[in-house]
Amino acid sequence: MISYKPFQKLLIDREIKKQDLLKMTGISSATMAKLNTNEYVSLEVIDKLCTALGCQPGDLLEHIADQ
Repeated sequence: MISYKPFQKLLIDREIKKQDLLKMTGISSATMAKLNTNEYVSLEVIDKLCTALGCQPGDLLEHIADQ
């Protein structure tokens, strides 16, 4: 399973509001909701987030092995 918990932590650490990030990246609120619930998002979305936040994909997500 892919978890976007590192993404959530990054936003908190940098004090970035999700609404501000939506404006910075142009992604939709539906896509943000997917990130909040660990649903699939495209690499295009990951690319936009990395560009806006100046980070690497590994800073946004982690793989959690199925139990």
